[in-house]
Amino acid sequence: MAARALASATISFGLVSIPVKLFSSAETTQAVRFNQIHKKDGSRIKQQLISANTGEVVPKDEIVKGYEFAKGQYVLFSPEELKALEAKATHTVDIAEFVPAGSVERMYLDKVYFLGPDKGGARAYRLLAMALRETQRVAVAKYAARGRQYLVLVRPMEDGLAMEQLHYPKELRSFNEVPIEDVEVKPEELKLATQLVEQSASEDFDPDGYQDEVRQRILDLIQRKVEGEDITLTPTDEPEHKIIDIMEALKASLADAERKPAKQAAGKKNIKKKPAKKRAKG
Repeated sequence: MAARALASATISFGLVSIPVKLFSSAETTQAVRFNQIHKKDGSRIKQQLISANTGEVVPKDEIVKGYEFAKGQYVLFSPEELKALEAKATHTVDIAEFVPAGSVERMYLDKVYFLGPDKGGARAYRLLAMALRETQRVAVAKYAARGRQYLVLVRPMEDGLAMEQLHYPKELRSFNEVPIEDVEVKPEELKLATQLVEQSASEDFDPDGYQDEVRQRILDLIQRKVEGEDITLTPTDEPEHKIIDIMEALKASLADAERKPAKQAAGKKNIKKKPAKKRAKG
């Protein structure tokens, strides 16, 4: 089934305009969600908005939005005033510059959208994708939609283009806020740690080799519950947070990593093919 477009936009650089459609790059419905249920009668629970002063339920038509400019003090805005505050939705991906691919830190990445050509834009769309791939650059652009202005990257992906929504610098926290103790790493420890990394190294990342095992376990338990089975929590040992000898731990890890490939190879050798069954003559 073909993907459904989320929105339409126009990529603009120089005097070139490329009509495109935005598509979601991920399936958010994969998450297992639970509803709040009244235990007595099995009905869904409805949320109500309560006044913090009186404790009374507030009807929707009496609710307005406000900005807290001082502790406990709010300036109120009407829907018309809120509209005036919002960025005008131009739906234009306005390219400002082209930077080397990989020059933007991964911490800036927020969301990813696939871009597809809209009517009349296929040729220019393919041209931009090829030019970015040829120059090994990505486009930095501004995109106004949903009342906000977004900082985005347009980059080549497979035979087309993708748009990455970025965080603004002021939205990010500094890594300097993370407390890190200054300790000395011994050369022999680094050597063993490097060996351990190399033993488990792969040339490419294969996402198909990873599955959401927790999600599948939850779905299996839900099915058992649907079938009338009681679900009980299996006791697990609490992880021990104790100081260990790093050298001994690295040596044991290396030895364990060496044993695993040997066991796997031996297992493959011991697999015997069953003789093919003879067909009866008829």
